[in-house]
Amino acid sequence: MVRTAFSHMAISCKNPLTVESFYVKHFGFKRARVVAPGPNQVVFLKREDIYLEIFQAKQDTPLPSAGGAGPEYPGWRHLAFTVDSVDAKLAEMGQEAHITLGPLNFDEVIKGWRTAWIADPEGNIVEITQGYTDQDNLLQQ
Repeated sequence: MVRTAFSHMAISCKNPLTVESFYVKHFGFKRARVVAPGPNQVVFLKREDIYLEIFQAKQDTPLPSAGGAGPEYPGWRHLAFTVDSVDAKLAEMGQEAHITLGPLNFDEVIKGWRTAWIADPEGNIVEITQGYTDQDNLLQQ
């Protein structure tokens, strides 16, 4: 079997610099590469082994921005990050934490699991979560 690994997630943006600043400031990404410098540049941001690829949008979105936990139609719903404390992360982000849903507790599923969803500057939904753990009996199959 050929080895596969997650490579990156790409985002098309009206304002790539604003989106880049958001992910750098709040989620610890750093600029890793610029391809085709100029008005059509593509920027790769890196955090540990995760990359975000940022493109300049060429068209307006045909749909209104999603809310809640993300769009309900087929496609990518949201991007998620694990934090030590959802409340502390939201407080740290201050006015830039545009909450679309939550914070919600999921103690009935996993004790200590807590999540909030926010919109990035372009309206893409980002989940911030704490306390998630895998289900033990499924890992043994």
